[in-house]
Formats: sequence, C-alpha cells, structure tokens
Amino acid sequence: MPLDPRALPRLQPPTPGEELLISREASVQFARTPAFVFRVISVCPRPTYDGWAWVTGYQLDGQGQAVTKREIFVRLAGLKRVRRPDG
Repeated sequence: MPLDPRALPRLQPPTPGEELLISREASVQFARTPAFVFRVISVCPRPTYDGWAWVTGYQLDGQGQAVTKREIFVRLAGLKRVRRPDG
C-alpha cells in the first residue's frame, strides 16, 4: 500500500542564525562544488515547490567568518544543521 504524502510530517525550514552544511544533498546545483557552511539570514515566505525553499545568508569560511552573501534554492530534506563547539 503506497504512503499518503499528506500523512508525512512537513520539513521545517531553517531559522535565522542557524548554520547549515550545504552540499549536493541540498541541491544538484552544488554537486560539483565542495560542501560549505551557510549562516541563514532569512527564508523567503512565498510558496515554492513542496519541500524546497529560497534561503538568504552568508557563506562562511573555515573560521566561521562571512565571506559571501548568497540566496540559494535548497531541498529542505538535504540540509544538515551545523553545531559549533563554541556556540
């Protein structure tokens, strides 16, 4: 018996201040680039494809410093939250 997609829990979009690991699991657009950490500024409230979101934030360098402001279109199921030992 197939699953009813309406019965599955909806994925929650990230919140401002969260840091995410962005890799190929987040979107095919990142398939040929190394994974990077991204600090969320905002998530677009407009509806889009189910399970996807436009997220604005900063790409971080290895020391956690913002280097590039970006707006990315990502699959919520492919996002991984980053936990920093200092924060």
